[in-house]
Amino acid sequence: MENNTASKAGKFKILVILAIAATLSLGINIYKGNEVSLSVDDEVTNFVSYSKTVKDLIEMEKVDLQKGAYINVPLDKKIENNLNIIIKNPKKYFIDENGESSEIICVYNTVDEILKDQNIKLGKRDFTYPELSEKVEPESSIRIYRMTEDTKVEESVIPFQKEITTTDDLEVGQTRVVQKGKDGLKNIHIKREYLNGIQISEIVEKEEIITEPIPQIIQRGSRDFIVTSRGNTRYKNVIDMTATAYDLSFQSTGKRPGDRYYGLTASGTKVRPGVVAVDPRVIPLGTKLYVQSLDGTKDYGFAIAEDKGGAIKGNKIDLFFETAEQVRNFGRRKVRVYILK
Repeated sequence: MENNTASKAGKFKILVILAIAATLSLGINIYKGNEVSLSVDDEVTNFVSYSKTVKDLIEMEKVDLQKGAYINVPLDKKIENNLNIIIKNPKKYFIDENGESSEIICVYNTVDEILKDQNIKLGKRDFTYPELSEKVEPESSIRIYRMTEDTKVEESVIPFQKEITTTDDLEVGQTRVVQKGKDGLKNIHIKREYLNGIQISEIVEKEEIITEPIPQIIQRGSRDFIVTSRGNTRYKNVIDMTATAYDLSFQSTGKRPGDRYYGLTASGTKVRPGVVAVDPRVIPLGTKLYVQSLDGTKDYGFAIAEDKGGAIKGNKIDLFFETAEQVRNFGRRKVRVYILK
């Protein structure tokens, strides 16, 4: 009887010990924490959490979880060992485009992610400042630069060229047009590039000839002599001029016999047939000339530029005659003046 009692007491002690061991083991498991990595706006903290769910952890750790924040795991997810929790709170940025600035809210902090979040697409040549890969601080501005281009066709004139040939058929100083020139036309393909609507470059891609220009052909005289009473007389230039006539009368010179310088030229020589008045800026005084009529009348002939007059300016020449009747008969006419060698 005593042996049975002792045996029952021993079994009871074993059961009690096992129960205590199980209770201790369960308690240890209940209070064992999990290693967690928590990233809040890129600030990472590693710690041991005893929370049951992510929501419990956020409340217990007083994590800054703002409305609209991004979190990579559900709030009701159970905490497990080596759990990585990422939280990105919304931040304010500004997008500058086409001269306008707009405020946006986004949880990301790199330019590329922010633009994708806002569904802002860039063309192949568009770019931003800061660059797409850069991180930006809240309240920062992101400037968008748009590159565009267009090609237009513009019509342009091709100026005709002048071709000059010489001929003995004309005297030196004379010219004539034997073929009229005509401008051509071409299409110019121009590519223009724009940065945010402002032109920054212009490139001619190609040119297409529509009509070829026709050159103007001019013949220039090379004959440097005229046939005169003295035979072939060589000259170096020829000028078509308007000729008038004067004599020693008061009406022509403003002087009377006995007046100072009466009968003298501006060169100080005695006035005589063959003396002519010129504009020294056109024909220097002392130049030898031959004056040819262009109306079929007799040439004035050989002359020398020794005089000048207040009304003789530019391509004008005044021819001296001995009598007033000769002056009246001559009047005003066109002449060709050869500047002799």
